[in-house]
Amino acid sequence: MDAPLSRTKEAAMAKARTGKPTIAAEKAKAAADAKQVIARNRRARYDYSIDAAYEAGLSLTGTEVKALRMGRASLADAWVELDRYGEAWIHGMNIPVYAMGTWTNHAPTRKRKLLLHKEEIRKLSQRVQAKGYTVVPLELYFIRGRAKVEIALAQGKQEWDKRETIRRREADREAQRAMAAARRRSR
Repeated sequence: MDAPLSRTKEAAMAKARTGKPTIAAEKAKAAADAKQVIARNRRARYDYSIDAAYEAGLSLTGTEVKALRMGRASLADAWVELDRYGEAWIHGMNIPVYAMGTWTNHAPTRKRKLLLHKEEIRKLSQRVQAKGYTVVPLELYFIRGRAKVEIALAQGKQEWDKRETIRRREADREAQRAMAAARRRSR
C-alpha cells in the first residue's frame, strides 16, 4: 500500500490530471496581480478635468523601491515634464529616505524618469502644446511587483467647474441616500 501523498504533491498531480491550476494557485496569482496603491493625488481630480490616462513605469533606485514598499510616498506637489529629447520626467514626487539605507540612500524629491513608449510621449507632448493641457500624476502603485504611476492628460478647471463638480457629487449622494432609505422602508 502506498504512503499518503503530501498536499503539494496531491495539488501538483491534480493540476497534471486536469490541466488547470488549483484554486489556491489562482488565488495566489490574483493577489500578486492586484494593484497595491501607495499614494493618490486626490487634488488633481478636483483641479483638473481628466481627458486620458496612461500607465507609466518608474526608473527607481533600490532604496526608493524599499521606501515605497513601506507605503511612504506623496504625489501632492508632483508634476510631469516632457522634455525636448522625447523623455518624460516626474518632478516633486516625495519618496522619503529609507530608514535602513546607508550612504546609498536617495534624494527624496529628485526627478525620476517615466517609462513610456515613444508614441505615447509623442501624443502627450502634442496635446500639451495645445493651450490649457498638462500632464498630472494621479496614482502611484505596485502591480505584479513593479512600481507604476498613473498619469493623465488634463485640462485645468475654472472655479465654476469645481463648484459644479461638488454640486453634482452631493446630488448623487442625496439620490443614493434616498434610494437606500426607500429600500429599507420597503422591507
